[in-house]
Amino acid sequence: MSFPVKAVVFDWAGTMVDFGCMAPVEALIEVFAAEGAPISDAEARRDMGKAKHDHLSAIMANLAVAARWQASKGAAATADDIERIYRNLVPAMTAAAARASVLIPGAAETAAALAALGVKIGSGTGYTREMMASILARAAEQGYAPEVVVCAGETPSGRPAPLMTWKALIALDAWPAPACIKVDDAAVGIEEGRLAGCWTVGLSASGNGVGLTRESLAALSPEERNAKVAAAEAELRQAGADFVIEDVSQLMPVVQEIARRITGS
Repeated sequence: MSFPVKAVVFDWAGTMVDFGCMAPVEALIEVFAAEGAPISDAEARRDMGKAKHDHLSAIMANLAVAARWQASKGAAATADDIERIYRNLVPAMTAAAARASVLIPGAAETAAALAALGVKIGSGTGYTREMMASILARAAEQGYAPEVVVCAGETPSGRPAPLMTWKALIALDAWPAPACIKVDDAAVGIEEGRLAGCWTVGLSASGNGVGLTRESLAALSPEERNAKVAAAEAELRQAGADFVIEDVSQLMPVVQEIARRITGS
């Protein structure tokens, strides 16, 4: 008898690689600083998970960022400004992502456990194909190579539209959507999975919501750690997550629970 869950579609940064989702923040802060209009860590993270062009537009729409840009440049940001920043962001993001391509502990083991059950594995990302090139190679070296990778710009609309998840499921020949799972650390990715009709699993500790490396997270007091993880969990649940766990190493019991719910057992 085939396993009730047909496919799992994973995000990348903060979900399977780059604990804390550090690379995109590093690159965004770098390119805005070069423009003479610096942004904060929180401003870089607020719209994380969107395609990077959409992410830049969202940052520019932030009133505080817009005010600093106006003060620095003497005029409001234009579409040409966003295009220029995006052109600078691509190499910065590619380099930062390559440096942060270490798998999150448990990622390869979880993928192997899913494959052993006959579950197909796909992925989607707010990175472009160019940005993903070195990540894919490095992830494969570490034991993780999903069957399908859908990148930003490869669907007409990016997250929170469900199109990247649907594109992955079509390529995997995995259906119906309610027999599939979307796993993501960002609220916009959870919304994507929900709109696609999939079960959704949010990751609270390893991703953008907490925004700390494993070492920095471990260095916090228990009270500080619990507060940050709880806040990230609340954001994911508000976005519609069916389940929230701390990181991908805890996924398999949730997959088994979803399988039971699918079959009604």
